[in-house]
Amino acid sequence: MFSKWRLFLKELFEQLWFVAVLYAALALLTNGAAIVIGPLLPAGLGASLGAGSVSAVLTILASSMLSVVTFSLGIMVSAFAGAAAAVTPRVTALLKTDRTTQRVLAIFLGSFLYSLIGIISLNTGLLTDNDRFVLFVVTILVVAIVVIAILRWIAHLTVFGLMSNSIEKVETATKRALTNRIDAPYLGGHGHNGPPPPDAHPITQDKIGYVRYVHMDWLQDVAEGLGCQIYLAALPGAFVYPNAPIAYLLGDLPEDETKIARAFSIGATRSFEQDPRFGLAVLSEIAERALSPAVNDPGTAIDILTRAVRLLAPLADPHEVDLRYPNVWAPALTLADMMEDVFPPIARDGAAIFAVQIRLQKSLLALANIAPPLFGKLAHTHSAQAMERCLPKLLPHEIAALNAVSTDIASHSQPNRPRHV
Repeated sequence: MFSKWRLFLKELFEQLWFVAVLYAALALLTNGAAIVIGPLLPAGLGASLGAGSVSAVLTILASSMLSVVTFSLGIMVSAFAGAAAAVTPRVTALLKTDRTTQRVLAIFLGSFLYSLIGIISLNTGLLTDNDRFVLFVVTILVVAIVVIAILRWIAHLTVFGLMSNSIEKVETATKRALTNRIDAPYLGGHGHNGPPPPDAHPITQDKIGYVRYVHMDWLQDVAEGLGCQIYLAALPGAFVYPNAPIAYLLGDLPEDETKIARAFSIGATRSFEQDPRFGLAVLSEIAERALSPAVNDPGTAIDILTRAVRLLAPLADPHEVDLRYPNVWAPALTLADMMEDVFPPIARDGAAIFAVQIRLQKSLLALANIAPPLFGKLAHTHSAQAMERCLPKLLPHEIAALNAVSTDIASHSQPNRPRHV
């Protein structure tokens, strides 16, 4: 249940209107506090310190922030369109949740609402000079926050939506999801990679889409209440539809089977939150687009291969399985699936580009060197497949260079121990 609230609050704080509402609440609170605090100040203090200028400051703030908000939203939409066209449409989900952009726009919109409410309050004629002084002090604080936000926004605009910035965001989101999965290979439950028990009851739902999030604590509470065990059939990222099992229940069925289905957040698109394979697939998609004849940017594909090695390498580090939900059983992500998400598409689309092929072979060699028992066999498989794709398209001396690296990879090809995340 806690994970549902955490996800709800996370999505709430990512909404622009939420922080803007907080600023509006600040305006109302400030006006209320001014009426209370004003009479406690020495008489004539407000008039002597220029409290009368608060109206002009609020007017300037309201008019300028309205223009800034409109201009900033235009820039943000242009950045989304540019990233979708040059990088991949999947990256816009990360750009929309960019914390700097959200905070800055929320501050601009919130300060506009603050000043608007302040002007209305001043025009009511209910505030004395001392009350206006309290409002003036808070307004100066808001102006300082706006100035800092503008400086951050100017610095952020130099990179926002660019190729490098977009790739960095995808890598960061993928690393976060992958790190969480390494810490909890089975989402915090027991590992179970085979078929469910034969007497387990399938649990279905009526939506068509992708599993975006699985609330494991919800499933644990349900399983404890029923005295049963739950076996996941659909991990985050899985495509689900009516009558397709998303889980199996070993024990007595509850009166309302949808209680279990509600633990699965299902949407029209995949999410980076619990789905590291989606992040790897998006990185591969960026490389594929860069390798298209229309773009012809092998440098970006080479950059993606480097990032893939950086993401996959921590899988070799020893770690303990975090068991938090003993009544829930979940399948694992396999290293074979994750490597399949990255290397074959780049090997296919970059088959005729030696620079990409040599970097791909060296990336596989790097993984094989990092942990031969874990990566060696899979690296050799992908190396051989990439060689088959590029042999008819490259020059003899290029093929010789690739063969040298591929042979080195083959020397690391040992029977790899099973590894799941």
